[in-house]
Amino acid sequence: MTRAAWNTRELTVGQLAERSGVAVSALHFYEAKGLISSRRTAGNQRRYTRDTLRRVAFIRLAQRLGIPLKTIKDALSTLPEERTPTRGDWARLSATWRAELDDRIEQLQRLRDDLTDCIGCGCLSLDRCALANPRDRLGEEGPGARRMDTRVCPPQACRPA
Repeated sequence: MTRAAWNTRELTVGQLAERSGVAVSALHFYEAKGLISSRRTAGNQRRYTRDTLRRVAFIRLAQRLGIPLKTIKDALSTLPEERTPTRGDWARLSATWRAELDDRIEQLQRLRDDLTDCIGCGCLSLDRCALANPRDRLGEEGPGARRMDTRVCPPQACRPA
């Protein structure tokens, strides 16, 4: 265990990995993607400021929510450098994702409900199923899944008539 003193201003990559519960390789990946940053010592070793711990925790939480890394990077770029982000900073960032998460929840609920209906039917064929896809009208819209993405097929448009 490479425990850092409580008043240490910087952490090694090993210390950051240990404290955050994230693999060293993941930290290197986050840094390569511009999500976190470090300085290099004269011996070319990485050193991270302590606020990086909160940034890594935020990245991991956002990933669990399914937020793309590009969106996470954009959000983190609005935070002040060299200062530990405050609760208010995190609240502001998370509020911007609320509508996207609500939309995703709605999509997952529709998927759950439609999956039960489709399996209950027994045919599992969207080109023949009169309930889920009468007259293969979704096939006329082009290739790919149509019923699973509410942005392509809003819930009211996907329901059988």
